[in-house]
Amino acid sequence: MQKPTLPKGTRDFGPEQMRKRLFIFDTIRQIFQQFGFQPIETPSMENLSTLTGKYGDEGDQLLFKILNSGDFAAGITELDLASGSKKLTPKIAEKGLRYDLTVPFARYVVMNRNSLTLPFKRYQMQPVWRADRPQKGRYREFYQCDADVVGTDSLLCEAEIVLMIHEAFRNLAIQNFTLKVNNRKILAGIAEVIGAPGQEGTLSVAIDKLDKIGKEKVLDELRERGFSEETLVSLEPLFLFGSATPYQTLDQLKNWLSASDTARQGITELEEMLLLVDQYGLSDSRVEIDPTLARGLSYYTGAIFEVKANGVSIGSVSGGGRYDNLTGAFGMPGLSGVGISFGVDRIYDVMEELNLFPADTGQGTHVLIVPFDKEARSVALPLLNQLRTAAVAAEMYPDLSKVKKMLDYANAKNIPFVVLIGSEEVQTGILSLKNMVTGEQFKVTTEELMDRLR
Repeated sequence: MQKPTLPKGTRDFGPEQMRKRLFIFDTIRQIFQQFGFQPIETPSMENLSTLTGKYGDEGDQLLFKILNSGDFAAGITELDLASGSKKLTPKIAEKGLRYDLTVPFARYVVMNRNSLTLPFKRYQMQPVWRADRPQKGRYREFYQCDADVVGTDSLLCEAEIVLMIHEAFRNLAIQNFTLKVNNRKILAGIAEVIGAPGQEGTLSVAIDKLDKIGKEKVLDELRERGFSEETLVSLEPLFLFGSATPYQTLDQLKNWLSASDTARQGITELEEMLLLVDQYGLSDSRVEIDPTLARGLSYYTGAIFEVKANGVSIGSVSGGGRYDNLTGAFGMPGLSGVGISFGVDRIYDVMEELNLFPADTGQGTHVLIVPFDKEARSVALPLLNQLRTAAVAAEMYPDLSKVKKMLDYANAKNIPFVVLIGSEEVQTGILSLKNMVTGEQFKVTTEELMDRLR
C-alpha cells in the first residue's frame, strides 16, 4: 500500500489554519477595496512564451514547466536531445505554472485593453509556483495578494502603496516592520558613477543577495561577471549607508551620485513620493530609503519596495515596484504600472511566531445543539434555524448518541456553548445552556439564549 505524501514545498491547511489564513486574506482584501482596487483572476497556467524572459535568467530557471499532453516525446530526435534543455523544453512543454501575478496581469491588460478604463486598479489573490529549494518561509506553492495600477506615471500611486502597506500590517497587528524603498534609476546611476554604465541589471542581481550572502560574496560575484577592482572600489560608498532618516539618505545619495542625471531623477521621484505621503498625514512612518535594495526581477524600472517584519527570522513579507514597459513584451509598449505583492504564507508564519492572531480567529462553531432523542429534534431544528438567521455559527450533533460523546465533540472543536435538549426541555420550553469553558450550566428561554449569544 502506498504511503500518502506531499510534494516538497507544499502543505495542507486544516480548518484552524485556514481560518487564520482567511483572516489575513480578508484583512488585505478589505484594504485593497478601500483603496479602490477591483478583483480579477487569471489561470494557474500560462503559455511558457508569456512567462519566460520576464524574471531574469535565475527566475526563468525556477519556472515549473507542464509537459505537453499525450506522447510529449513523440517528435523528439537525438539531435534535439543533444541540443540541451533550453532548446528542448519548447518541444515538450508549451505551458508553465505562473511564477507571479504581475506578468499574467500584464498579459491580461493587453488582451483586454479595449474594455479597461485607465488608470486600471486591480487586485488579485491567488497561488503561484516556483521551483525553489524549500526552506523555512520559502515554499514551492504559495499565495500572493497583489494590487497594481497601470496606465499612469503619477507618483501618487507609489505614495498610495506606501500608505496601503502601513494600513495592512497595522490591521494585521504587525507593528514592528520596516518598509525599505529604493529606485532602479538610482541603481542605474550607481552603475554609471562607478564606471559600469548599462550594467545595472547585473549589479542589481548581485546586490539583491546582499542580505543572504554578505558584502564579500556579492563583490566576488561581480568580479566573476567582469567588474574590475577599480569599479568595485568605486562601489564602496553603497555599503556605508547607515541608519538615517529618508531625507538624510537622499541627501547623501545626491552628493555621491551628482554626476548622474539618471540617479538624480530617481532621487527626485523618491522625494516627491515622500512629500505626498507626508501630505496625506501618515503617522509613525516605517519607511527607510535603502540604496542596496535591488529586487532581482528584471522588469522593475522605477521605485522598488520591500517589507521586512522585525524580530523574526523570516525574509521579506511584501515587495513590489514600478515597471514602465512590462506590457511592451505583449505588443503594447509604453504602459506604465506600479504594484505591491503581499506574501500570505510568510505573513502567516510571522503572525504565528509572534502570536498575533486574535483569540477568536480560529473559532468556527459558536453553539452546538445536542438533542437527546428524536422528539428533541422538533425543538432543536427550529432553534438551529433561529441561531443561523441571527448570524450565530451553530450546528446540531447529527447522531443520537451518549451525552458525553457529544460534549467531547464540542470540546474537541473548541465550541464554547452547548444547548442540551431532553424531554424536560421539550415539555417546558426552557433550554439548558452549558458554557464549555467555565463548566457552568444555565436554564434559559429561547429569547434569553439569543440575547446571550448575540
